[in-house]
Amino acid sequence: MAGDAFRFYSHVLGRELGVSRYGHGGMPCLVFPSQDGRSGDFEGFGMVDAARPWLEGGRLRMYCVDSVDGQTWSNYAAHPHDRMRGHEAWFRHLTEEFVPFMYRDTGWQGRLMTLGCSLGATHAANALFRRPDLFGAVIALSGAYDARWLLAGYSDELVYLNSPLDSIRGMPPDHPYVGLLNSCRIILCCGQGAWEEEMLRSVRLLEDAMREKGIAAWVDVWGMDVNHDWDWWRRQLAYYLPKVLD
Repeated sequence: MAGDAFRFYSHVLGRELGVSRYGHGGMPCLVFPSQDGRSGDFEGFGMVDAARPWLEGGRLRMYCVDSVDGQTWSNYAAHPHDRMRGHEAWFRHLTEEFVPFMYRDTGWQGRLMTLGCSLGATHAANALFRRPDLFGAVIALSGAYDARWLLAGYSDELVYLNSPLDSIRGMPPDHPYVGLLNSCRIILCCGQGAWEEEMLRSVRLLEDAMREKGIAAWVDVWGMDVNHDWDWWRRQLAYYLPKVLD
């Protein structure tokens, strides 16, 4: 499907990042690539085509961004705290610079949607849990929600902020975000096939944590043949988009 690609300069990061944009109307969606991914990956792996009916129908606009995972989550030679400092700068760039651009670009009045697969799903869910004032819906496919697993057991305040399992567990029951999160459409999907073991473990724990806090979410576990791969994520995206947009 035809879209356009451009570079976006971040003053927070002091560099340009790539963006691929699709659609002409409807809810704007911030799309996170999978681990170490780039803005063109969603189109390259057929995910944009899976969303074609909603893009062409003016129900959805997708803004696919570059990751900085290679300098943060995947930078195994660096100390985890430094990796998380880099991730936090990227999060600031997205929320303080790129999201305002999305609003200006679309004229949208409501909250935005987030979307991602694998580590992109982790980022997408984390963005909504941290900023439900900005994001009102998420489709997270095969995410891992325990950041300590991704960081070989390391934890500190920045890890806590970016670990949905820990931050939801630690959220006071009377926190104002509980009400905001209950006004969101939260869809977390995971298969039970190859390479989904940790995703299944962490999403079940996150489901329990949300239930304890009174946060409503749809945790949807697919079958034993459903693997951690793009062919299933394409099917899942086409299944869940109408639940959010139609």
